[in-house]
Amino acid sequence: MKSMLFAAGLATVLLFSWGAQAQDRYVEPPPVLVSPDLSAPWVMQLRSSPVLAQQRTEQAVEYRTYQRARNARERNSARRDYRPRHQMPVSGTQPAKPPQRVAFIPRASEPFPLNERSWRMSDPKWLPQVVEYETDQSPGTIVVDTRQRFLFLVLKGGKAKRYGVGVGKEGFNWTGTEKISNKRKWPDWHPPAEMIEREKAKGRILPVKMEGGPANPLGARALYLGSTLYRIHGTNAPWTIGRAVSSGCIRMRNEDVVDLYNRIPVGTNVVVK
Repeated sequence: MKSMLFAAGLATVLLFSWGAQAQDRYVEPPPVLVSPDLSAPWVMQLRSSPVLAQQRTEQAVEYRTYQRARNARERNSARRDYRPRHQMPVSGTQPAKPPQRVAFIPRASEPFPLNERSWRMSDPKWLPQVVEYETDQSPGTIVVDTRQRFLFLVLKGGKAKRYGVGVGKEGFNWTGTEKISNKRKWPDWHPPAEMIEREKAKGRILPVKMEGGPANPLGARALYLGSTLYRIHGTNAPWTIGRAVSSGCIRMRNEDVVDLYNRIPVGTNVVVK
């Protein structure tokens, strides 16, 4: 009897203990308290600071810009350094020098060679442009103003297309009226005997004939003036435009003389004043 009562009492105690533990499972645990000194470092990392976010964005943009610039430099360097196998110098030999290039900037319409000097027009007034122009000359006439160093192609309506030119230096300037007697593309150059002797006295030897081409002083086109030795022609020295440096011929940029060549026929009147 006693053993049965003891067993019943033990079962009652265990039942109440189990019920208490089961109820504890569904009770919300108390909050964990952390000291402010310990929580500050990691709590600050979890916060979203607008200032820090802006700084990170700026740093990312700056880094991407740097990366693009560096990649572009590396690509350009690779292009410059690349040479096909058949162009690689043979061991013990010097690499061939690049061909000489003429001194003017080409237009897309005509692929002139480029110059290593990379010349640029210093004053835009020498570039071609349509201007107001009062004259008694008929449209289609060429007027060369040697004092202002402009060539005017007279147009209709009181206008003209103006080009910057180089003219004869002191002692070689002239005035008069002529007609275009001939037109040539990439003309040969035959220096006059007087020029050959004059340059020889300066220690410069001129050829009797120079084949037409980019290095030729007459440039891309030549418009011959009557039976004279004078011409309106291009030049491989465009930095002389606007100056008095020639032996009497009228110099134009190669781009400009090509444009003029295409606009006027043989027989056009030319007035030099």
